[in-house]
Amino acid sequence: MTQRILSLIFALAGWFSIIAQYYLMVKNTQISFAETNIRFFSYFTILTNIIVAGYFTLQAFKRIPKIKNPGILTAITIYILIVGLVYQIILRSTWDPKGLQRLVDELLHTIIPIFVLIYWYLYENKNRLNYRQILSWTIYPLLYLFYILIRGYFSDFYPYPFINVSDLGYFQVLLNSFGILLLFAALSTLFVRIGKNLNN
Repeated sequence: MTQRILSLIFALAGWFSIIAQYYLMVKNTQISFAETNIRFFSYFTILTNIIVAGYFTLQAFKRIPKIKNPGILTAITIYILIVGLVYQIILRSTWDPKGLQRLVDELLHTIIPIFVLIYWYLYENKNRLNYRQILSWTIYPLLYLFYILIRGYFSDFYPYPFINVSDLGYFQVLLNSFGILLLFAALSTLFVRIGKNLNN
């Protein structure tokens, strides 16, 4: 199976799961359409899966030239693995989805992270990874955290219970966020190290 075909399959799986999740959220909402849309795009899971689906779409249609900046795929892989790990460790036990919602949940939080990890192993230019890149990889999750805290201050909506300032207070939320940041740093360091070892 060629890289292009694999990219197309992963892109289709990604867009299906995102669109299906949007449909389910709109269908079951009890708030305004505008607020529903804002909340939909306030989930790290959704934003990251959009990044993943967009990346694979560009790869499938050869809109990304031969990767000149190795580390982009690694960063995306780490982001989606954080989505998967946080869900499996913290969030899976908090609800029990059924039917289409269960399928979508598994795609967004389990199957797609595995897809991306496989793709990273097969196609990332690992010998050009370096530890200096890790700092730039943190920009996206930090911007996300700032956005959620600022919007939550005005709307009192926090997409995840571990960053709910209304229930936990700022100190605990910042502590939880720091823990996830440490997980991100550890994963990033591990991927760079694995990349270097695979090319030795």
